[in-house]
Amino acid sequence: MTVISSTQTGPVPVPVADTVRFRAACPDCRERFELMAGALRLAIGASRRTTFYSFTCPACGSAVRKPAGERIVELLSGGGVRTLRLHTALR
Repeated sequence: MTVISSTQTGPVPVPVADTVRFRAACPDCRERFELMAGALRLAIGASRRTTFYSFTCPACGSAVRKPAGERIVELLSGGGVRTLRLHTALR
């Protein structure tokens, strides 16, 4: 990602998803690392319980699932993380 000075004029470049990295930690092995957008998945459901992000820990291989509040959803979706919108069944 390139740092842009506030004195520049013209269009602001949008970072490419492959260059965006997110800091994460594994609750199992407690390892901390950075993941590229392609290594994360975001699921947006109808409630807080069904809105989460997930990834596989590169250190121990555990499948990790963590809740995602509004701010996390904004950051991940804006950073190019693939998003799945969960639908509820109609009755």
